[in-house]
Amino acid sequence: MQPVRRTSLIAQVTEQLRAEIRSGRWSIGSRIPTEPELTELTGTGRNTVREAVQALVHAGMLERRQGSGTYVIAASEVGGTLAKYFADAEERDVLELRMAVDTNAAALAARRRDETDIANLRRLLEERSQQHWDEQNLAAIEADVELHRAIVVASHNAVYLEFYDSLLPIIEQVIRARSAKSDDAYDAEHNELVQAVIDGDPDRAAQAARCFLASLIAEYPDR
Repeated sequence: MQPVRRTSLIAQVTEQLRAEIRSGRWSIGSRIPTEPELTELTGTGRNTVREAVQALVHAGMLERRQGSGTYVIAASEVGGTLAKYFADAEERDVLELRMAVDTNAAALAARRRDETDIANLRRLLEERSQQHWDEQNLAAIEADVELHRAIVVASHNAVYLEFYDSLLPIIEQVIRARSAKSDDAYDAEHNELVQAVIDGDPDRAAQAARCFLASLIAEYPDR
């Protein structure tokens, strides 16, 4: 039996780490295990783990943050490529894109949501409502993003979800920039959006998403 070549071992470990991301066990925005933990998880050495992680950094699925760790930023190489493309997008452009995606996702979610989705939406809406809204409160921004992503999850459209996940870094950036200008959390609008999804009313859900995002877009001047 021929020994396993190092390049093959790196490829195997890379695929193992990629599978953790694709499965959702390492979700978008989460920090992956430390290098020592990864060596134990994969049963390989530090150099192999380091190169596997670097491969996924190059693919745009992971991001190293100095002094903090390595985080998941995309669920696939395609998502990573899109995330890089959107990284320098204008805030208004991102909101206009969200208008199309969030509106249709809300309508689909109202038609397709199940009991698990409903419970998750209620929990996330409650978590969001408990946050004090400002650009320094990262928990508030995270709660807002998690809620909107949960609506996309409830649409049960895998393509929508992967595309939305590729937008998450820039969505967070836009939310942070906007919250620096206004402390309006739009609680009533989010309550209406979630309730429309839970009630199974696609038209009302789409309208709630459309009105909310239109009000945000209106804060930016037309070019």
